[in-house]
Amino acid sequence: MRRIVAIALLLLLLFNVLGFYGIFMGLQYQNRQQLVQRFDADQYDESQTITFKVPLSIPYAGDRQDYVRVDGEFEHDGEFFHMIKQRLSQDTLYVVCVNDQQSKRIHRAMTDYVKTFSDDASGQDQSKTIVPTFGKEYLIGAHDMDRSSVGWAQPVYRHAALTVFIPAFQASIIHPPERA
Repeated sequence: MRRIVAIALLLLLLFNVLGFYGIFMGLQYQNRQQLVQRFDADQYDESQTITFKVPLSIPYAGDRQDYVRVDGEFEHDGEFFHMIKQRLSQDTLYVVCVNDQQSKRIHRAMTDYVKTFSDDASGQDQSKTIVPTFGKEYLIGAHDMDRSSVGWAQPVYRHAALTVFIPAFQASIIHPPERA
């Protein structure tokens, strides 16, 4: 009984530390592993694949007639793709991909969850946001810089108080170096 309670408390602590971010990362990892296993066993529908043609200018690149199995994923125009295979032919890289809808759903769920923590005022009443922005808009501190300095000194005025950030510099060498 103590062992079960200890495991439950450890799981609760782990969830407290990782939170929903850990759950989302676990779902992404599980989805990625399932796709890799399917692609390694060639268990995917060829009609669902999309071929991207990427122009490349690589000197001395060899042409390949057959595709090479690759693993990777990328996002393009809000869609998530998982790469299956690729080949380089002359000056074009052909990448065969599958549109990954599960990754898109996981990413959207994580984005929606993160939005719950932001201070987005678009869905709130606008009268509630007037008070916090009042100070930002009307109580502004001013910084003035003056170019009337000599040498390396540059005074910076903040509310009429003189502050010198860089001390004055006087060159100690007045003449050029002696010739050997």
